[in-house]
Amino acid sequence: MRKNFGSKPLLYPQAVFIIGSYDENGNPDAMNAAWGGVAGWDRIFMCISSHKTTDNILARGAFTVSMGTADTVVPCDYVGIVSAKDDPEKMKKSGFHTVKSEFVDAPVICELPMTLECRLISYDKENDYLFGEIVNVSADESILGEDGKISVEKLRPILFDGAASAYYAVGQKVGNAFCDGAVLK
Repeated sequence: MRKNFGSKPLLYPQAVFIIGSYDENGNPDAMNAAWGGVAGWDRIFMCISSHKTTDNILARGAFTVSMGTADTVVPCDYVGIVSAKDDPEKMKKSGFHTVKSEFVDAPVICELPMTLECRLISYDKENDYLFGEIVNVSADESILGEDGKISVEKLRPILFDGAASAYYAVGQKVGNAFCDGAVLK
């Protein structure tokens, strides 16, 4: 038997994205968002309504997107529940430190080891759709595997469970993409 939940945005996994931007005075800001993903090889899509971060992105034409990690759950959650409109000390209180991206006019959060550096393509205010061009992906060497690629096991990204309002860590490999299904050919 199946249980019906009605129309809800319950889809797994929902990554915990931390969107970084600069405000009108050049101060870094960040927000937590779960509705987004890739929209092509060099495109990213985010669904964000009216926030200080949205205003910043529209004014600067750039933003960064990092994945929250198991080691940063508390500050990642904090930047999602506190608005920079209400607390200008938000970033300081989060404990996050930033450096300016080399590629776009947006901050890279030092404590988040992987960052997509993006240029704004468009924002549909009516539907809250934000599209960006991924200009660069930067990763701290601490999350690279022996092959020089980003290691999910070392990154330890977190996922959002909207049904339980909880975060879960990712990291256990359970198969090989484009390979394991070949046994059914």
